[in-house]
Amino acid sequence: MAARGGGVKRFAVIGQPIAHSLSPRIHAGFAEQTGIALSYDALAVAPEDLGAQLAAWHDEGYAGFNVTLPHKTAVAALCTGLSERARVAEAVNTLIRGEGGWEGDNTDGEGLLRDLVDNCGVAVADRRVLVLGAGGAARGILQPLLAEEPAELVLSNRSPWKPETIADALAPYGRIRPATHMALKGDRFDLVINAMSVGHGGGFPRLPEGLLADDAVVYDLSYGEAHAPLARWAGDAGASAVFDGLGMLVEQAAVSFERWHGVLPVTDNVIARLRAA
Repeated sequence: MAARGGGVKRFAVIGQPIAHSLSPRIHAGFAEQTGIALSYDALAVAPEDLGAQLAAWHDEGYAGFNVTLPHKTAVAALCTGLSERARVAEAVNTLIRGEGGWEGDNTDGEGLLRDLVDNCGVAVADRRVLVLGAGGAARGILQPLLAEEPAELVLSNRSPWKPETIADALAPYGRIRPATHMALKGDRFDLVINAMSVGHGGGFPRLPEGLLADDAVVYDLSYGEAHAPLARWAGDAGASAVFDGLGMLVEQAAVSFERWHGVLPVTDNVIARLRAA
């Protein structure tokens, strides 16, 4: 839908903080590639203002939003409808304008697999997989990971109750073993995926030694400076390869773009351009 009063369609990414976001550059690249006229902003919104702001932005004529930290789980409860994958994840990263409000989708899992499997060449099937973190970012990738049929999928968090709750909710889609970080002692994994946000503050939790199997791969949903703590840990732990989440960021954005415009853009040139910058 056009913005109120006509003109190009209006989109944005919402979160807090948000000034660092690369999403405006990514969607500008997609728009240039596809010839679709749009505007794309980065809008900061505090958690306590989220509901009122979403209603106001709907009235202003915004056509869609990407959603990032810390709003992915909270925004799901504010949607008038959810896609199946958003309902399963109980988290939303994409909002599509509806007549009476916002419809929610979650493209994180599809974006992860497009980057991890297709771009990075890392298989999930028959691998022992560890996901670190139990927030909205983790929720969006778990069901797609289960669909790849890993040998084992472990969800780890500092406290036990979130992984246990998530494992119970996703039991119809496959087995997730919940664990605290310290309970991982003695386990070895072929693939470790970091879905924690602590890297944005420069930190990384203490983990048991020996978590990485021979030729293990570590993948981080974060990128840029937030990726640095995980990269240091992975290097010290002996990872054979370490990938940041820039590719996933672009891939999930491409799937969101397709939801809004009906066209799936090519991503490799956009990823290359961002890495070069």
